[in-house]
Amino acid sequence: MNPPTLHDIYAARARVQPVIRRTPLMRHPLLAAETGLDILVKHENHNPTGAFKVRGGLNLIGTLSAAERRGVITATTGNHGQSIALACQRERVPCTIVTPIGNNPEKNAAMRSYGAELLEFGRDFDEARERVEQLVQERGLRYVHSANEPMLLAGVGTYALEIFEDMPDVDAVLVPIGGGSGACGCCLVRTALGSRAQVIGVQAERADAFTRSWKGPSRVVGDKADTFAEGMATRVTFDLTFGILQKELNDIVTLSEDELAEGIRLALRTTHNLAEGAGAAALMAATKLRDRLAGKRVVCVMSGGNIDRATLARIVAA
Repeated sequence: MNPPTLHDIYAARARVQPVIRRTPLMRHPLLAAETGLDILVKHENHNPTGAFKVRGGLNLIGTLSAAERRGVITATTGNHGQSIALACQRERVPCTIVTPIGNNPEKNAAMRSYGAELLEFGRDFDEARERVEQLVQERGLRYVHSANEPMLLAGVGTYALEIFEDMPDVDAVLVPIGGGSGACGCCLVRTALGSRAQVIGVQAERADAFTRSWKGPSRVVGDKADTFAEGMATRVTFDLTFGILQKELNDIVTLSEDELAEGIRLALRTTHNLAEGAGAAALMAATKLRDRLAGKRVVCVMSGGNIDRATLARIVAA
């Protein structure tokens, strides 16, 4: 399983462009004033599904063989599932999605609205993923992994192309890491284009298996992923994305639950955008690293805006 090339990412853009518009890279004066940084936000929350993942789904489903189009199955906490469901609806491919029990109800509703069959299983994403791996054999479906898919990474990488085209002199790109597809896209494009920008990942302290694996001598499996930021709530690392990021990622920072919540409030008051926990993580990480990033041109990836109403109400009230 080889990483996608820059050629693959350009080819993916041809498949993605008919469905989604180029997302804005915006400077927000209030955010710049509060952080003290030369900072811009890549608004992937403006995509049709409210998240960057739609790019990967469109590219991967668009490249399936006739045999694979009999049906696909995947596990998700929501944004990946929405991307696959939307792409399958467009391509008329039957789609089955497994989410953890108690998953974000509004993300579940969105996936059903795209015609997906939704099953709920397990306490978290990784248990849902393990259930999918059982159902693949029982149902004879094409398993779409949320990270170990070169064509998914190629699709996601199209937003990185946009960043480096719009701001070729960027010094640092901050991006949340769950499975790692977004960070991989940024790293692969950065290196292929010869940019000297640093790519800095962001994780939740309570779901830091990737961070400990990346910093430590070996890959680890977490006991739990106890974070409200479901886009980063995974207990394991994945072969393709971890292999890329082990070589390409420059650094990683973790955020507490309170910091993740403050990131959502920061996004609201300084950009007037609704961001989910993972979507606001890069903004909060930039604030945390402001001394190190001073004088640099910084891009924060707002990866998604699909926060449920109950969580939003709790965070805003606090």
